[in-house]
Amino acid sequence: MNESLIEEQLEKLNLGDRIKMLRLSQNRTMQEIAEASELSKSMISKIENNKAVPSVAALVKIARSLGTTISGLLEHEGFLNAIHVTKKKALENLTPTDKGYLIHPYASGYHAKKMQPFLFVARKGEVVPHELSHEGEEFMYVISGQMKVQVGEVEYLLKTGDSLYFNSVQKHGIMPVSDEVTYLDIFV
Repeated sequence: MNESLIEEQLEKLNLGDRIKMLRLSQNRTMQEIAEASELSKSMISKIENNKAVPSVAALVKIARSLGTTISGLLEHEGFLNAIHVTKKKALENLTPTDKGYLIHPYASGYHAKKMQPFLFVARKGEVVPHELSHEGEEFMYVISGQMKVQVGEVEYLLKTGDSLYFNSVQKHGIMPVSDEVTYLDIFV
């Protein structure tokens, strides 16, 4: 694809709005992006206000300075204000894991999200006993069923409507108590 055709497509996508949104979400100034991408602050301003379209070379530098790629800047779906997923779609798109439960990552197409919500379905006899530990925090909410959740040395029994919030650096794991448990798990 030649450079003029790429620039033509970029112009239609309101690329400047996307660049500005990423920059602001990172709490960075136009000057910081200008210096990191070897462009002038004036040029970054023009790009963000959709008054100028960067060359492909400049776009590569801007993307790199924002910690993304050209593709990341061009994704349309990820820059929407909202991503709607129906219950039917979530349940139809459950993916099995090596731990024995099924998951659906909500909002996987949302660009630069600050949290990752998942729908989990775990069935008695299918979940492999396990403990995980990772950086961040976690929030679980039981939609239906019952499960045991081990966090550190403490075991919690969660029933429909119960929730648990914890530092996920602590070793943790789940085990269904009912034949099936469905829960929301949000990682931050």
